[in-house]
Amino acid sequence: MSEDVTARTAYDRYAPIYDEWNEQNNYELWLGEILLPQLQKLGLAAGGWALDVGCGTGRAFDPLLTRGWRIIGCDVSEGMLAEAKRKYGSAVRLLNLDARALPAIRPEPGLAAGSFQLVLLLNDVINYLIEDGDLEKVFEGVSRNLSAHGGLLIFDSNTLALFRDDYASGLSEEMAAKGWEWHGLTKGTQMGGLFEARLSGRGVASHIHKQRHWTREQIELALEASGLDAIAVLGQREEDQIVLSECPSEIRDEKAIYVAVRHPGCREA
Repeated sequence: MSEDVTARTAYDRYAPIYDEWNEQNNYELWLGEILLPQLQKLGLAAGGWALDVGCGTGRAFDPLLTRGWRIIGCDVSEGMLAEAKRKYGSAVRLLNLDARALPAIRPEPGLAAGSFQLVLLLNDVINYLIEDGDLEKVFEGVSRNLSAHGGLLIFDSNTLALFRDDYASGLSEEMAAKGWEWHGLTKGTQMGGLFEARLSGRGVASHIHKQRHWTREQIELALEASGLDAIAVLGQREEDQIVLSECPSEIRDEKAIYVAVRHPGCREA
């Protein structure tokens, strides 16, 4: 089967083994115990409606549901949504949507669009946007849905350090020991560059993951153009535990965590 560089095709093929591949990613710890408390410090009220954009198989759902959130999840991959549906049934409303073309979504009858207190774009959603203008398209959709009254957007962006380790380092011996072949295909690392890796093994058809590094300047300009303001940017790295730092570093950290709000002058959707 020919390889396809689109995120939709990659994740449709990836869906059956996605949870197994990501079993080391503890969302209760990451989202529930680390990120949500950070958001509460920035004014996020507990509970309410959350929109999980690029929700995948729903790995962020449990930490939110157990804390009283009501959730709508959307993803471009029908395969990933099928896995989320299998796990969560009717507990979460699921929508097959491209993050670059988010409509105004009403969480429930009687609530207007623009009523989500929390919008999430977690675990590489931003990095799978590879074309100029993609960031603005996604953030415009977020702006249509995020509440102007205390609503927060949270997303992560991979650093050059992560791309160096995962996309520019050849064959991963760690993954090979687990029966997978993850092969970083990119030579060198470059700010704002494109990165590719091939995943195969364990009965999964070989497919390409293609990501882009976005600089902080590019991200903040795209937020501003879409009526959003970044109110916090944190560095994240894993040592013996997940560590957040006030000043993100492209060399020390693996991710930058952004938190944004609707600009006060942004008109209602």
